[in-house]
Amino acid sequence: MRRHRLLFAAALFAFPAPAWAGPPYDTDDPEPTDYRHWELYLFGAGARSGGAFDGSAGLDVNYGVVKDVQLTATLPADFTRGPGARTGVGDVELGVKYRFYHDAAAGFSVAAFPRLILPSSGKRYGSGKTGLLLPVWGQKDIGKWSAFAGGGYAINPGAGNRDYWQVAGAVTREVSSKLSIGAEVTHRGPDAAGARPTTTLGAGAIYRLKGPLSLLASAGPSFGGRDGDKYHAYVALGLSF
Repeated sequence: MRRHRLLFAAALFAFPAPAWAGPPYDTDDPEPTDYRHWELYLFGAGARSGGAFDGSAGLDVNYGVVKDVQLTATLPADFTRGPGARTGVGDVELGVKYRFYHDAAAGFSVAAFPRLILPSSGKRYGSGKTGLLLPVWGQKDIGKWSAFAGGGYAINPGAGNRDYWQVAGAVTREVSSKLSIGAEVTHRGPDAAGARPTTTLGAGAIYRLKGPLSLLASAGPSFGGRDGDKYHAYVALGLSF
């Protein structure tokens, strides 16, 4: 599911390297989990703004149910540290990634990845309403580089909320058989009445441990949004089998 690459030489197009995207990046990729395989991510993520730190920890589950189709479930627990500190169940996300175009020789693919956001947290952390994300993602691989980008529309119901568009892009490089690095930028329209657009920068890395395990991390600043400038970070232990 999650991978990387971009721009090296046309002679390498016939031999595209395996892509890695998605976690730890906000930008996703169009490559689904392999048929009858699982990808699990035990993650922690958070953002600091002013004197508060908001975050979540949980499990991201991906399964290749048929060729070119991946089922996804994200099961988080949310928390706030600082004024109004609290902890509780977060909103569950259910998604289906469908890769509808794939040209292996050219190293190019495109997928739709709609996600349903269930109000399992009630109004404690979310709006108490069911949300929907409707993105499309594309990827181009060239040698050890990958560029992946896309975006879509978010239906964001709830008092004071508003629907918005989001776009994102990233470039990654496979440094060795164990390590890849990358950088990304995302931009999201205002998600609430009176909010500002949000632009987020990030740098990330994936390190393959022994066997099916990987360590993933990313961090960077965000500008705008509901609460002004902030910093975000993500770390996960990945398991593929």
